Amino acid sequence: GESLAALLNREGPQAPRRAAALLRTIAEALDYAHRLGVLHLDLKPGNVLLDERGEPMVADFGLARRLDESLAADSDEVSGTPSYMAPEQATLKTRRLTPATDVYGLGAILYELLTGRPPFLGATPQETLRRVAQAAPERPRALRADIPPDLEAICLKCLEKDADQRYPSARALEHDLAAFLDGRPVSVRPLSV
Repeated sequence: GESLAALLNREGPQAPRRAAALLRTIAEALDYAHRLGVLHLDLKPGNVLLDERGEPMVADFGLARRLDESLAADSDEVSGTPSYMAPEQATLKTRRLTPATDVYGLGAILYELLTGRPPFLGATPQETLRRVAQAAPERPRALRADIPPDLEAICLKCLEKDADQRYPSARALEHDLAAFLDGRPVSVRPLSV
């Protein structure tokens, strides 16, 4: 099959329920990798392949690290794809990389599935990295009004700058996506008036 990037190039943004269902499956796969002690560290639509039934599979573990060997906070290496990197990946010597780093990548994929563009894109890779580290993403509903508030809240929770404010695991994200798809309240439900 094709990659999720090719699907987005061909079809553009996906329907919110389709986006949530795709990301739920990707989060399940990533949770499995995390339970095996592996961080992916390069999650993006180009690294998600779709089988003949349209089911997503996570691919390209070329930048992956074992959780017990993951890049420490004193690393002098920035690696990944700028538009999809977590702030702790984009800035040197800040924080240790954890499963929350991959949760950020999942949020960036969801953002693009919903809006048709990554959360941050600058004129140069350096400008993109600066935005990842310092700017807040534009709210998905500002770009597309038909996105349900709960799904926007899930997406923005994944994209929190502080890793401690994100979902603690891909499994926690998967549970909220399942709740959204089942019409149940999500843990990050925005407050109503």
